[in-house]
Amino acid sequence: QVQLVESGGGLVQPGGSLRLSCAVSGRPLSKYYMGWFRQTPGKEREFVSAFPWTGITSTVYADSVNGRFVMTRDFVKSEVYLHMDNLLVEDMAVYFCGVDQTFSNSSSTWHYWGQGTQVTVSS
Repeated sequence: QVQLVESGGGLVQPGGSLRLSCAVSGRPLSKYYMGWFRQTPGKEREFVSAFPWTGITSTVYADSVNGRFVMTRDFVKSEVYLHMDNLLVEDMAVYFCGVDQTFSNSSSTWHYWGQGTQVTVSS
């Protein structure tokens, strides 16, 4: 089965940067999309970014993070990353790594998730 483990969350000041990591295993790399979503209490899980595992140039970003966040991957380490720059208070959330066979910006259609990692943005 697919296994996802996020890490890298923590406390950062507005304008600061963090890199989140997602260790992935148990999925066919040639067919799956990797995605990042985030969630705050009382709200639905929100799309952040996603790309086909083998098509990083096809990365899609939510308008709210476009230009500030960059998604990358490392085949050797079997990891996906979310590089977050110029963080805003509005970016504060639990960030989740997801895997699915097709792309969607709706979290309800994604079938595999990690446990999440907390990102706190505060001065």
